[in-house]
Amino acid sequence: MQLSVIILNYNVRYFLEQCVLSVENALKTIDGEIIVIDNNSSDYSCAMMKQRFPNVKLIQNNENLGFPKGNNIGVAQAQGEYICILNPDTVVAEDTFTKVLAFAQKQSDLGVLGCKLIDGAGNFLPESKRGIPTPWVAFTKVTGLYKIVPKFRIFGKYYAQHLNENQTGKVDILVGAFMFLKRDLYLEVGGFDEDCFMYSDDIDLSYRILQKGKSNFYFHETTVIHYKGESTVKDETYMKRFQEAMNFFYKKHFRVSALFSIFMKAGIVFFSLVKMFQGKSVIKTVPKSYLLYSTNEKLAEKLRLVLQNKVRFHDLKTEKMVISSSVKNKKAVEIILDNEFISFQECIAILESSRNKGITFKIIPKTANFLIGSNNSNERGEIIKIE
Repeated sequence: MQLSVIILNYNVRYFLEQCVLSVENALKTIDGEIIVIDNNSSDYSCAMMKQRFPNVKLIQNNENLGFPKGNNIGVAQAQGEYICILNPDTVVAEDTFTKVLAFAQKQSDLGVLGCKLIDGAGNFLPESKRGIPTPWVAFTKVTGLYKIVPKFRIFGKYYAQHLNENQTGKVDILVGAFMFLKRDLYLEVGGFDEDCFMYSDDIDLSYRILQKGKSNFYFHETTVIHYKGESTVKDETYMKRFQEAMNFFYKKHFRVSALFSIFMKAGIVFFSLVKMFQGKSVIKTVPKSYLLYSTNEKLAEKLRLVLQNKVRFHDLKTEKMVISSSVKNKKAVEIILDNEFISFQECIAILESSRNKGITFKIIPKTANFLIGSNNSNERGEIIKIE
């Protein structure tokens, strides 16, 4: 078997459904499998999986075992030569794994391979590629030097700014939302460190694989949506675990002075507070109108009932797929993309090309009864049922 896709889920039932659907489509021409591990969700995620995806291997844990242990359990049952650790709040394109496999097979020293990640509004997520957070690199992050002088490599290591988002190349650290590597290598280094509950586990794994003499790569030729704010509510628990994760990585891999430790502790508290309040302070804008891209006029009628007659219908049988002209000079318009007629690859391309244009998006996954999406990476996504 070529590939095992490992998806660890915790209470994101609708995002998981869309994710697994996109992965199934992406594995159609690949000898692969999907393994979903559920960390004791209470939102009927497992019931949905059994009903909607009965052929997917489902592992049900009786408690929330955390990100590292949950993924290690999944990989232990994987049969693929390669594995892909994938967040449940992601959407892959139909050709994502074909492209990634082709690139991976050309590398003689492959470590971890990551790809371009965007949020639900099409914005590039800089954590798609990162450097090792040494004390100096952490200092440039905490002080904001990486933003002030990004062209100087010495200051731009945190987000691996020697590469832009559209350049493939070697980087040090990849993000746990999408980590592609050989299963044997994952097992050789012991997988994710289960002493870390979450947040620095991907940094630690990437770093240990570098220490094995392997090369980690950022691959820009496929784009994956990562809604990001969905897997974690940014509350006091988030802040505590973020601090613990940073402390875990530094104690494990670096010797630092007491003064620097104090400085970093203050910086961790500050940035975790910022992240927490970013998540709480988002004011959601309610769209004034919606534009459905589909060929299903009955669906448009259904949506008009749910969304109070605010839906216009763009019939793909008679009209071309043109986003910008359709919403020109219109404020607070939300585009609804019907995945029955618009592939995930096309949905991703539309989001990327429309970023910074003030447009928001929802997707109706194929054969699903809900709209799903997120307007930025700091808020939890929105699900609208259309039963």
